[in-house]
Amino acid sequence: MTPEKVSLIFTKIVFKPLRTNLFHIVLSATFLTLATAKTYAQDVKTNKFELSPKQIPDSNKVNAPEEIKLPLTTQQDPDKKPVLTDIIKRKAKDYERMNVKTKIGTLYNEAELYYQDVELKAGIIQINYEKNEIYAGRIKDSTGALTQRPVFKQGSNVIEPDSIRFNTETKKALIWNSRTKQMDFNIISEIAKKENDSVYFLKNSKFTTSENIDDPEYFILATKAKFVPKKKVVLGFSNLWIANVPTPIAIPFAFFPMTDKGQSGVIIPSFTDTNRQGYSLQNGGYYFALSDNYDLTFLGDYYTNGSYAMRFESQYAKRYRFGGNINIRFENQISGERGLPGYGKAREYNIQWSHRQDSKSNPNAKFTASVNLGSSTYFTNSLNQQNVSARLNNSLSSTISYSRTFNTLPLVNIAIAATHTQNTSTKAISMTLPTFTGSVDRVYPFAPKDGIKKGVIKNINLQYNIIAENRFNTVDSLFFKPEMFKNAMNGVKHQIPLSTNFKFAKFFSVPISVNYTEVWYIKTTKKEFDDQLNRVVDKDQNGFDAFRTYSFNTGVGTTVYGTFNFGEKAKIKSLRHVIKPSIGYVYTPSFDRYFDYYYTDPSKTVRKQYTRFASGIYGGPSASYSNVLSFALNNTLEAKVKDRDTTKTELKKIILLNSLNFQTSYDISADSLKWSPVRFSGGTAILKEKMNINFGGALDPYTINKAGRTINEFNINNGGSLFRLTNAFLTVGYTIDSKGGEKTTGSSDKQSQRNGGRDDDLFGRSTDLSDRRQSQFDDDKTEDNDTPAAFYHTKLPWDLNLAYSLSYSNNNRQNEIVGNSLMVSGNIDLAPKWKVGVSTGYDFVQKGITFTQLRFERDLLSWRMDFSWIPIGDNTSWGFFIGVKSGLLSDLKWEKRKTADRVIR
Repeated sequence: MTPEKVSLIFTKIVFKPLRTNLFHIVLSATFLTLATAKTYAQDVKTNKFELSPKQIPDSNKVNAPEEIKLPLTTQQDPDKKPVLTDIIKRKAKDYERMNVKTKIGTLYNEAELYYQDVELKAGIIQINYEKNEIYAGRIKDSTGALTQRPVFKQGSNVIEPDSIRFNTETKKALIWNSRTKQMDFNIISEIAKKENDSVYFLKNSKFTTSENIDDPEYFILATKAKFVPKKKVVLGFSNLWIANVPTPIAIPFAFFPMTDKGQSGVIIPSFTDTNRQGYSLQNGGYYFALSDNYDLTFLGDYYTNGSYAMRFESQYAKRYRFGGNINIRFENQISGERGLPGYGKAREYNIQWSHRQDSKSNPNAKFTASVNLGSSTYFTNSLNQQNVSARLNNSLSSTISYSRTFNTLPLVNIAIAATHTQNTSTKAISMTLPTFTGSVDRVYPFAPKDGIKKGVIKNINLQYNIIAENRFNTVDSLFFKPEMFKNAMNGVKHQIPLSTNFKFAKFFSVPISVNYTEVWYIKTTKKEFDDQLNRVVDKDQNGFDAFRTYSFNTGVGTTVYGTFNFGEKAKIKSLRHVIKPSIGYVYTPSFDRYFDYYYTDPSKTVRKQYTRFASGIYGGPSASYSNVLSFALNNTLEAKVKDRDTTKTELKKIILLNSLNFQTSYDISADSLKWSPVRFSGGTAILKEKMNINFGGALDPYTINKAGRTINEFNINNGGSLFRLTNAFLTVGYTIDSKGGEKTTGSSDKQSQRNGGRDDDLFGRSTDLSDRRQSQFDDDKTEDNDTPAAFYHTKLPWDLNLAYSLSYSNNNRQNEIVGNSLMVSGNIDLAPKWKVGVSTGYDFVQKGITFTQLRFERDLLSWRMDFSWIPIGDNTSWGFFIGVKSGLLSDLKWEKRKTADRVIR
C-alpha cells in the first residue's frame, strides 16, 4: 500500500466529520501501523497535518501494547480539538488486519484495546469504521472449544459476555450471555442492552451470590430487569431456582440497592411461637443509614399474649480517631392469663456501650468505655437473646474512663472514671460516680542526672498518688432511684511511698519503704447509747475529718540456681531448679488516738472502743500495732532434652513446673495464732503444653476444737499431723485438635463475651437470633492451602476442649469434696461441609449432667443450614435455620425454633 492511499484513508477516517469518539481513535491507530516509516506532508483540501517519524509505531512489534498520541492542527479552525485526545494502546498476539473494502479492522488472539476509561479484551475484536461499531467475541482453540471470553471494563464496571456489539458514537451496546459482579451479586444475562454509561436493560437474567458462576447452586431468574451499576437493580417477575429446578417461590417485582454506601430499609421479621407468650413476630424493624460515620437499627418483637420487646443498635466510627457501638434493649414480658394462677409481669432492660479510641489520635489523652448494665434477670429471662454463656454468668461490669498524661518533669497522670459492678445472683450493685485518680511519677532527689543509681542514698525515691471516690451501694430494684443516693460513701486518699533498695554480699537484695497515707472524709459516724430506744445507735456527723497512718516495710531476697546433669547418653541432659526465697517485715504502729468509746447499757458500766472512720469508704485506722514477718518460697523447674529432630543440635527446653509457691507469715505482736496458714499454689503444662494443670490450697498448723473453732494449739501437739489441710483445688484444661496445634475457641463469639459469657464453647455457643447467617463453628480451614478438603480419607478435622475442676474443704474436719465437675466441648467434620458439635458436662457431686448443647451445620456453599438443640435443663429449646449467607439476600431464609419457656422471676 502506497503512502498516498494510506493518507487518503486516514483523511476519510479523521476528518469525516471531525467527531471525537472511540471508533475514530481505534481505527486511526490501526491504520497508522501500516504506513511507511518516513516523514511526509500532504495537503488534503484545505486541511494540513504533519507526522514525525518518531510518532509512527513499529508494525513489527505487534505483541506489545503501543501508545499513540497525534498532535493534529488545522489551518481553518485552530480552536477545534484534535480527534485523538488521549493515549491509545492496543495489542494482538497473532495479527492486526485492515480490510479496506469492507472497512473492518481485526485484532486476533488475545486482543486488547485501551482508551481513556474503556478497556476491552477478547479473543477477537473487529472495528467497523463505517457503522462506528466494535464487535468482540471468543475464538476456538486447537480442540474446537471457545475460549478468551470478552472482558469489557468501563470505569469500575466489568462485564464478561460471550460477545458484545458496541457503538462508539452512541455508547450503546448489545451484550450476549454477559456476566458481571456487583457487590455480592453475580449477574448472568441472556441479553443485555446498554442504554448509556449508567443504565442496562436485561432479559432472562440470573441473580445469585454463588461463587460458581457457570453452574450456580441457586439463582433468582428474572424475565426483565433494569440494572444501574453501583446504584440499584429493579426486577420484574422473578422465580427462585435451586439446583436448576424452579421452585414455587416467586415475587412479582423486587428492588435491590447496589451501592457501597449504607441504605435505609425495612428488616423483615421472623415468625415463631412459644408455650407461654404465644405466637410472635421477632426481629422486625428498620435500618437507618444516617451517615457514613454512624447508623441506627431499630428491632422489635411482638407476642400475641401482649408481651413486646424493643432494641436500638447503633455503630459509629471516625477513621483514625474513634469507634464503637451502643445497644439498648427493653422487654415487657407477660406470662399466663390475667386473673389466673401463674400470671406474671416483668420489665427487663440491658444497656451496652463499647467505645475505643485510636491511640494515634491523641497519645497523651485517652477515652474508653465498656458498659454492660441492666436488670439482673435480663440474660436469664430474655425472650430474644439465646445467649447461654451469658445466662450462666452471674456478674456484670462497666467502666467509663478518661485519662491524660502531662509531659512535665516528673510526669503527671490523671484519670476520671465511672465504674459499675453487679452481681446478678444477689442483685447487689456497687457504683462509683465518679472516681478520680492522679499520680506523680517517681522522683530520685539524691540521684545524679547522669550515671547509674547505686547505693541506699542514690536509690531513695518517692511518689505521690491520690484517689477520690463517690460510691453507691444499692440493689437492682433501687438502681438510680432516690434511695440509692441517700447512703453515698465518699472520700479522698493520699499516699506517698518513700523507698530505696540496696544489695549486700553480692547476692542479697534488700528493699526498704515507708508508706504514708492520709484519708479525708466529709461524713463520719458516732456511736452512742439511746436511752429512749434502749440500744446503741449510729449518728452521722457531717463535716471534714481526716486520719493519717504510716507503716514500715523491708525484707531480703535472693535467687538460687541448681543444675543437675545426667550425662551425654541420657535422654534428659539436665534439670534446672530455680529457687527464690524471701523474707519480709512489716511494722504498723497503733493509731488509738483516732478511737473513742461508747456505752452498751443504760447504767454505763460496759463500754467498747470504736473509730468514727470505720464506716468510711476506705475504712478506718487500726488500734493495735503489728509486727509481721512474711516468708515466701517460689520454685520453677526446667529440663533440657534431646530434640526428636536429629538435624537440630541445640537441646530442647521443657518447663516441668511453671511455678510452685509457698507463703506464710508470723505476727510477732499477736497474743495467739501467730502463724498464718501456709498457702501453696502451682501450675504446669504437659503433653506439648496442651494440658494446663493448676492447683493450690492452705495448710493450717493449728488445731480446732469440737465447736469447729481454731484454737492456739498446734495440730501436731493434738495428735495430728504437722499441718491440717483446710482447703484445696485442682483445675485441668486440655485443648487439642486434629492438626496437633492449640485451638482458640470462641474467637468469633465477641458478643457473648461482651454480655459476660465465656470465650470458649464449654457452655455452648450463643445464637444471635437477629442474624442467623453466622456459623456456629469457628471458620477454620481444613487444609494447608486454606480450602476445604474434597474428601476426607482417614483424617477427620476435629477439636476437643476439656475442663476439669475439683474443690476440697476441711475447715471443720468435714473432709468433703465440695466441687467435682467435668466439662467437655468438641466439634468434628463428619464429611466435607458437615459439622457436628457438642457441649456438655457432668457434676460428680450433684450426680447430674450439666448444661448440654448439640450443634449441627451443613455448608451449602452460598447457603447455610444449622440445627441447635438444648435437650435438658431449664433452657430446653431447639432452632433450625436455612438461608443465604450473603447479607444482600439475608431475608431469603426459613427458620423454625422452640424457645425455652421463661419463668418470670
